[in-house]
Amino acid sequence: MITNKEKNFISVVIYVRNLEGQIYNILSLLHTAYEKHFEKFEIICVNDASEDNSRKEIVRFSKEKMSAILSIVDMSSFQGKEASMNAGTDLAIGDFIYEFDSMIFDYDETLIMKTYYKSLEGYDIVSVAPENISSLTSKLFYKIFNRYALTKNTVQQESFRLLSRRAFNRAKSLNRTMAYRKAVYASCGLNAAVIFYKNNVKGRKIEKEEKANRTEIAMDSLILFTNVVQKISLYVSFLFLGITVTIGFYTWGVYFSERKPVEGWTPLMLFLSLGFFGIFLILTITLQYLSVILRLIFKKRQYLIESIEKMTNN
Repeated sequence: MITNKEKNFISVVIYVRNLEGQIYNILSLLHTAYEKHFEKFEIICVNDASEDNSRKEIVRFSKEKMSAILSIVDMSSFQGKEASMNAGTDLAIGDFIYEFDSMIFDYDETLIMKTYYKSLEGYDIVSVAPENISSLTSKLFYKIFNRYALTKNTVQQESFRLLSRRAFNRAKSLNRTMAYRKAVYASCGLNAAVIFYKNNVKGRKIEKEEKANRTEIAMDSLILFTNVVQKISLYVSFLFLGITVTIGFYTWGVYFSERKPVEGWTPLMLFLSLGFFGIFLILTITLQYLSVILRLIFKKRQYLIESIEKMTNN
């Protein structure tokens, strides 16, 4: 038994969505790890409108095994991982905050403390990431994001992460809505580290609602935190500039040629079609930018909470 436990207060935020068959064992694993190493800690379960008995399992665990404070944050409706985790971390009061937003526990529990000791070396953000990613779309997203990101720190698929209070406060001051937490953390300017571990590539089935939510966040993140859209706009502009110059030379050649066909209609229509296509493409990109800006500036509520229940057996 460890007698000299860590003095820092730890907050553990867990995303819960239809985990009836897993959440009790997950809480047991995490509770044992934190109780063993820390004097004081709290666990915050964010229930994102689960349609099964996940909440009952959390309450059962609290009554049977919990020795610290356990809070349940019930979202009023399904709002996705980002908004739900924001609700949980806003409630956290710890000196350090653990974020468990992935319920794939394919790593050794010793990594929980390795992240903490790594943070004590001077890293405000420590992430634990698998070496292998099963989803091709995820691989493509991270490759594009990191290629065009506006920050030196990269992002990757993560199993969980640890934030210092300073990192969390800075990230919230930079972006109150926290559209994509990993990108905000990467761009906050504080020291970050990643601990990789070997895993099997088998993923989990993603619900339709969550998949749509992820797609929206991915698109918003590419616009907000990378210059990939600007690059696309620039390439499209140069493409149509090249088409314009080519059509111009063609028209000039036809004008001075010996034969005088009535063929001007074809290149003219081709030019107009491609030109309007380019204009509409750039307008679409512009409108997407404006849509994101409006959501970030005028969105009054970041998330909607139905209730918060705090339980303790002390």
